[in-house]
Amino acid sequence: MDETYFKQMVTFGILVILVVLSFLLLRPILMSIIVGIVFAFILSPLNDWLKKKLKAPNLSGILISIVLLLLILLPMWFLTPIMIDQSLKMYFAAQQVDFVTPLKNIFPSIFASEQFSAEIGSIISSFVNKTINSLVNAVSGIILNFPQIMLQLFVAFFTFYFVLRDKDKLVQYIKSLLPFSKDIENKFFEQTQGITISVLYGQILIGVIQGIITGIGFFVFGVPNYLFLTLLAIIAGVFPIVGTTIIWAPVAIYALVGGNTVQALGVIAFGTIAVFIDNILKPMFVSQRTSMPTSLVLIGMIGGFFLFGVLGFILGPLILAYLLIILEIYRNKRVPGLLVQEPASKLRISI
Repeated sequence: MDETYFKQMVTFGILVILVVLSFLLLRPILMSIIVGIVFAFILSPLNDWLKKKLKAPNLSGILISIVLLLLILLPMWFLTPIMIDQSLKMYFAAQQVDFVTPLKNIFPSIFASEQFSAEIGSIISSFVNKTINSLVNAVSGIILNFPQIMLQLFVAFFTFYFVLRDKDKLVQYIKSLLPFSKDIENKFFEQTQGITISVLYGQILIGVIQGIITGIGFFVFGVPNYLFLTLLAIIAGVFPIVGTTIIWAPVAIYALVGGNTVQALGVIAFGTIAVFIDNILKPMFVSQRTSMPTSLVLIGMIGGFFLFGVLGFILGPLILAYLLIILEIYRNKRVPGLLVQEPASKLRISI
């Protein structure tokens, strides 16, 4: 066997072993590292602005880290007991709700059969109870796993600070590892940055804002268990196509049926504002950047949720997006891709 080839194989074998061991070492905290990187990307523009003002990279990173830590810990500390109380109330209330009677009134011909009505009611009740039970367990887990959560938060903020501070060096290092030419490398980073902004800002952040606006409406107009419903609205807002309407519309209908007309109209008003926020802000983040179809974002979120849990709402679409970008670069065609959508201005230039 050639000595050079043997040395290369040994080196490759050692590298594989070290990569596997490193993955096993980091696996318990891998999600925290990814969370830190994602937040660093989201707040990078703010950090760049603050660095110019303060003329101190370390200080700007420290200040942003402290503010973000307080924004996470303080609501967690004060709102978790309220969330647990409201989620338990929702769980017990859901077990007593009659889901079939309203459906009978709306669709009398479909629910004419008592057996069919009972089966549909059982299915809906089981789904609602399991969903609320899962959320109750998730909220309760914050208290039960508090020490572990604190360690994970420490890793996330440690990663967040250093990625935020050394972003440029990290990008240059990643570029040095890529096996692409300079042109393809620049195109890859341009498209990944654009599509990451489209997903994180255009879908995740705007969805959270929509959920919070909807929750403010719940709070202002005295909707019971408003905090728990706000959490549901935030989750629904993050999902494309679904939106916060799936939460506030049933709440408004329930209030209207119960005779609380002012409450119903207030919830509808805030829900409508949330919908308009989506229509106003999303084009600001998506229209001038590389993006992917809404259907693929939704598929990525669902698949990511099953694989990674809640964090999969972010990771799922991004993993699909980066794969599609690599495929588009491999295609190397002047014709725009079907799955990765170029900004309109670039499409006009390329034609």
